[in-house]
Amino acid sequence: MIKKILLIIGALIIIVILGLTIFVVTSGPELPPETDVVIEQVLKSEPPELIKGETGYANSNSVKIWYESIEPADTNKGAVLLIMGIANDALSWPDYFIQPLVDSGYQVIRFDNRGTGMSDWMEDWDSDDPYTLEGMANDGIAVLDELGILKAHIIGVSMGGMIAQEITINHPERVSSLTSMMSSGYIEDPELPGIPASIIKEFVILGIKYALFSTEESLIKMGVASRLLLMGDTTYNPNVKSIAETMLYNMRKRRGYNTDASQQQMTAVSTSGSRYDKLKEIEVPVLIVHGTSDPMIPIEHGRKCAELIPDADTLWVEGMGHDIPDIFTDRILGKMFQNFQREMKQ
Repeated sequence: MIKKILLIIGALIIIVILGLTIFVVTSGPELPPETDVVIEQVLKSEPPELIKGETGYANSNSVKIWYESIEPADTNKGAVLLIMGIANDALSWPDYFIQPLVDSGYQVIRFDNRGTGMSDWMEDWDSDDPYTLEGMANDGIAVLDELGILKAHIIGVSMGGMIAQEITINHPERVSSLTSMMSSGYIEDPELPGIPASIIKEFVILGIKYALFSTEESLIKMGVASRLLLMGDTTYNPNVKSIAETMLYNMRKRRGYNTDASQQQMTAVSTSGSRYDKLKEIEVPVLIVHGTSDPMIPIEHGRKCAELIPDADTLWVEGMGHDIPDIFTDRILGKMFQNFQREMKQ
């Protein structure tokens, strides 16, 4: 009898495991039909060089921060500091966003947030004493100090927008203008919709599906699937080749991806609390950019920031999700250049 019971239990466990496996494998967005072929071609070749500028390290209170600085060919109209979101490094900024800034005469600086890329990975991280958004803002200031830059236009997306807000609040003398994209002044505001549990679940499933037994191919597929999850309502084809080349460059020529960065940086966001009162005191030109279909940080957060910041300009991009696709880039950059000019007129 005991043997039969154990056999039944074993069979049930196998059925459950098979069911969960089928669920995970069939879950997630459908990848573009060319994905397998493109990834195979990329894996067979050497990834193209993605670093075009001067690179170095800044010391931020004993934390080593990697940066890249790209100088314009002729007249330098000023510096632009780019700050990326959770668990993403500097290479997540696409070339089609960076190059027009450089071509327009701006020195563009991007850096790996602590915990990502070539910056320190904070292996002694303590959940009882975590690093904060204020500390991450100081990382950006350290990069400017290392390059001898007194003021810069600060541009941040998602968590990077929160860090950009912290820089503007705590170091206003270093800020020419602020562009806060798809971000929030208080992500846990009980009066606003929060990050949907459904998209968090989707990312967990993607992690199990592609990263549990990871290979270069599976991680690239996870990157493509993640982009599809974040794209919003507008239908466009993500550039699978560009995603694959960037991820392969990171895995083969840099340190790869830190699996602990998401938790650490989500903790930094959570413990930062509300910036609402301090946002009201900002005096530099501010542009708030948000997609109307952002599936990660609802647009209500962008609207709230615009209400609080004096004389903030806004750009609500119809159909854009939680990413910066090239189809919207010209519009976003055009509005940003206008905001830069507001700084010059003051």
